[in-house]
Amino acid sequence: MMQQVSVVGGGIGGLVSALLLQKQGLQVSVYEASERLGGRLRFVERDGDKIDQGPTIVLLPDTIKEILKDIGIEDEVELLEIDPLYSIHYQDGTTYTKYRDPAKQEEELKKLFPQDVKGFKRFMKDMKFRFDLGKPRYLETSFVRKRDFFTPTSIQTLSKLKAYQQVYQQLKTYFNEPKLREAYALQTLYIGGNPYRTPAIYSLVSYSEHEHGIYYIKGGYASLVEKLEVKMRELGISIFTNTPVHSVKPPNAIVLEDGEKVESDFIIINGDFPVAQKLVEGTADRNFEPSSGCFLVYMGIKGVKEDLSVHQFYLSKDFEQNMKEVFQWKQVPTDPSIYLFNPSKVDSSLAAKGKSVLYTLVPVPSGNQIDWEKEKEDFKDLILNRLEQNGLDDIRERIEWMEIRTPQEAMKDGLFEGGSFGIAPSLFQSAAFRPQVQPFPQHPSILAVGASVHPGGGIPIVMMGAKLVSEVIETQLEKPSTKRKV
Repeated sequence: MMQQVSVVGGGIGGLVSALLLQKQGLQVSVYEASERLGGRLRFVERDGDKIDQGPTIVLLPDTIKEILKDIGIEDEVELLEIDPLYSIHYQDGTTYTKYRDPAKQEEELKKLFPQDVKGFKRFMKDMKFRFDLGKPRYLETSFVRKRDFFTPTSIQTLSKLKAYQQVYQQLKTYFNEPKLREAYALQTLYIGGNPYRTPAIYSLVSYSEHEHGIYYIKGGYASLVEKLEVKMRELGISIFTNTPVHSVKPPNAIVLEDGEKVESDFIIINGDFPVAQKLVEGTADRNFEPSSGCFLVYMGIKGVKEDLSVHQFYLSKDFEQNMKEVFQWKQVPTDPSIYLFNPSKVDSSLAAKGKSVLYTLVPVPSGNQIDWEKEKEDFKDLILNRLEQNGLDDIRERIEWMEIRTPQEAMKDGLFEGGSFGIAPSLFQSAAFRPQVQPFPQHPSILAVGASVHPGGGIPIVMMGAKLVSEVIETQLEKPSTKRKV
């Protein structure tokens, strides 16, 4: 009889897991509480316009292509390379632009920070060594058995990766200029981490931008969902939307909100793990530290900002103070750092001719300490003021519609403590210390995938997690595996 799999949650991890397992010959059913699939991948749609609600920066393109090939839709997804990668604007008027092209990057460094050209080359050389060492050992390997992590070789590897240092601390050994340290530390915010506390292994994100590039998926990151859903239906995967799961009864049953009990050989949990773990009866909840939250402003505007590249960062005058407000003091930032996304620069399909869409993201505290209903209008005005001071002087006149999203909305959508990126990427919430694809050792038929589960957050990394899930199940079914060690 064909092995049955129930996937609880239709986020990117659940969808990719479902496709990989169906292609292995298992029969998969997906249960999603909302009316649509995709989880964090969705659009904000208004007046014929649309823009990604969540992730926007496409990293690790080869990883994405490999997994899309595995599930059979690689030819349906168009990846556009973005170069320059992005510009970082400092409040003293300095603008530092990052490039994929090493020659252009060296020219930019010589122009702005000539004393750090050698340091940058050393940074890229060291990070290449660490990336090549760490990717197969940590991103592509699950630690279902903790003893596989605590080996002399693994500990030695962690030492080589400088996991005992923090990102910003490590960058001091490469860059004399504080602006450059900030430029290569801010990427921890992509996964909701504090650059002054996050382990130095996450410096590999900024290296990867230069080495592997930043891309944009034509039609928006969320356009992946429709393509995945079409493939799922084509392969015969059963999809149940508007179907909340009330509980998971180990070892092999889920109970729907209407009381129906569904038994299967494997259950995959795809909700944000600190929240979703509460569904599993008879297991002890583990406490976690959430990632940062996001204050997001989506806008439809008249005209297209052709002079504005796809990605921009506008940093706080005192970046360290800003990070303390977000991560330690848990207060509304007084001088926020802002990310601006201008996808209409490369994709005219998102808005009508002569119009475009913009998205701003500001790191803010997760949790419920801030009354965002009270604060959001003033904070939105502060963001628009900063944009006006940085070349978008007519932004208010151009706005045709606007929507705001705060950690309160994220919490309602099931994100742990309103954090936008799963659990925080701290040392003791990374690698073997993070929830694994088999999070309950006593129940090996219950698996998990998502931003809060190893190998971590970010769409390509969650997709890698889905591949680990499929490999673990393949191993459990005692099929010969030619894939990576699990």
